[in-house]
Amino acid sequence: MQRQQSEFLQKWLHSKNRKPLIIRGARQVGKSTLVELFAKQHQQNLFNVNLERYPELSKVFSSKEPEHILQQIEVLPRMDRISNDMLLFLDEIQAVPEAIPALRYFYEDRPELPVISASSLLKMPVEIIQYLHIGPMTFTEFLAALGEDNLYKFIKNYELGQQIGAIIHQRLLQLLRSYYFVGGMPEAVAIFADTRSYREVSEVHNSIIETYHEDFPKYAGSRNLNRMLNIFNFAARNVGTKVKYSNISKHDQSVTIKKDLELLTMARVISKVIHSHCTGLPLQADIEEKVYKLLFLDVGLMNAICGLNWRNISQLEEMKLINEGTIAEQFIGQHLQASLTETPNRELTYWLCEGRSSNAEVDYVIALEGNIIPIEIKSGATGSLKSLHQFMGTKQAPVAIRFDASLPITNHIKTTINIGKQRKEISYSLISLPLYLVERLNEIVGIKVKL
Repeated sequence: MQRQQSEFLQKWLHSKNRKPLIIRGARQVGKSTLVELFAKQHQQNLFNVNLERYPELSKVFSSKEPEHILQQIEVLPRMDRISNDMLLFLDEIQAVPEAIPALRYFYEDRPELPVISASSLLKMPVEIIQYLHIGPMTFTEFLAALGEDNLYKFIKNYELGQQIGAIIHQRLLQLLRSYYFVGGMPEAVAIFADTRSYREVSEVHNSIIETYHEDFPKYAGSRNLNRMLNIFNFAARNVGTKVKYSNISKHDQSVTIKKDLELLTMARVISKVIHSHCTGLPLQADIEEKVYKLLFLDVGLMNAICGLNWRNISQLEEMKLINEGTIAEQFIGQHLQASLTETPNRELTYWLCEGRSSNAEVDYVIALEGNIIPIEIKSGATGSLKSLHQFMGTKQAPVAIRFDASLPITNHIKTTINIGKQRKEISYSLISLPLYLVERLNEIVGIKVKL
């Protein structure tokens, strides 16, 4: 169960100006396991304190005195004495809010002691703290967990223009189908790696979903739990669709629905993909916050909530499933977010142009190598990419990306579009990639725009 964030933790541990670290992520994405594996691999003694078990420590952390705090937690049951060669891990730190601002005093008074905390719900930013975001396991992490080392290395080392054999391509599409069902929640991946049983994966999914339901009261306060449950289910069933509050509930005010969505976003269960006009960088400087669509936490959980079980998936035609819009859009969005784990801004954007007779929409727009890069998830011929043509004819983008189930190919597109009442000839490079290469996107685009 190796995670790509282990490299980040290694750099953090050996940094000369190391700050306390908060690992952020939704419930059960593997925050605690990541720290435990990292400590084991680097022979660090781990001093693990799960603050959900000790709410009485709130008074202790309120002192903001690291020496006093350490003395008090050393006497907890089954705890040892803390030394500087240990890694202090404060798990579920949101359960004791007083511990969060106390972290800066560890940086000031005990900088030699490495301190990591993990949180699934953080309501306030903290100064002099470093953050690491973690989500579900990626497709390559899934391959590694299944022992598919050759395919894992193939994706990690793939370069644009490299030939992909038919057997490799078909095998990766088959495993992508499995990933669509299993998803990237570590417990689901682990049980699938051990048993190859989709039935047991479904049981894990049901357990995780029930855990989220039980967590609602922790951050909902006095809010209506049934309404939050409905919004939770709505988000899973409407990925990639522009949000209209009236479609979520015709009986509740928009401000009420908006607040519930914000709480689920804060808990990392869902995330927003916000419309940007894409007139320049940064993309987030040109957004319309009221216009957005949703991503769910994980493609496997999304399908479970939608009632799509393995029997349904196995009976669908392969190309239809691989290119199924909602599933593919969730898969790509989930992996685009994973590529931004070490960046300060993890908010994804898309482009939407609404007209009287027709709309144009590009699924995602990202910034890479100082350039605006549009991304479409499509099947079929390039001639069907009317929205992408419209974008490339009106925005400054050096290259466009299309993800589908086909082998990689780069096409030079020439076409004509309407801009207002005028016709305009456009030409651009379109890189088509199979969905399983999404984790190589940065390197592929980086090389292409430099040519």
